[in-house]
Amino acid sequence: MASPVRVHRFHLILLLSFGVILAWSAWHPKDGFIWFLESIPAIVGAIVLVAIYRKTRLTTLVYVLIWLHAIVLVVGGHYTYAEMPLFNWLRDTFGLARHYYDRVGHLMQGFVPAMIAREILLRQRVVAGKRWLFFLVTCICLAISAFYEFIEWWVAIASGEAADAFLATQGDVWDTQWDMFLAFVGAMASQLLLGAWHDRQLAALGVRRE
Repeated sequence: MASPVRVHRFHLILLLSFGVILAWSAWHPKDGFIWFLESIPAIVGAIVLVAIYRKTRLTTLVYVLIWLHAIVLVVGGHYTYAEMPLFNWLRDTFGLARHYYDRVGHLMQGFVPAMIAREILLRQRVVAGKRWLFFLVTCICLAISAFYEFIEWWVAIASGEAADAFLATQGDVWDTQWDMFLAFVGAMASQLLLGAWHDRQLAALGVRRE
């Protein structure tokens, strides 16, 4: 008989709190189809992390970052990215040109996957050199961002009326370029800000840089 999985208490708190926020987001969202499109990456990610938890335990830093990204996704799914109330208030109070919640989402699209990619590359010993690691992680995040833009394009073509709410371009002809640029900035920022902290947590799990 397989031994039971010992779950770190903080990891369990992250999972349960995500479940509560996900349930709230699914309760009368502004648009059910948009909620599904925006929330499904977070749901799939949670399922994958639970499924591999017995064999592959990630650093707590990465779990927290994934949790934060998931919350951004499901909150955006509940309101739609172009109508999140807090950012409506920011736009109206400070006279901003547009609603910026989608910019936060795309910044996170680089910031969080960068640390996930970094952890995978280091734990699998794909690369150990500091400069190559930074470069490859940034490239991976740019590739993810570009592919997500493909997905948005395909969904927009297929869904028709839901396209504007899902894309959240708000009339900005450079929205796609801004999305990828912010993912690029996020990927570099997380490595610069969190790299040393991440290394210490990896070392505690027995993963050391050469």
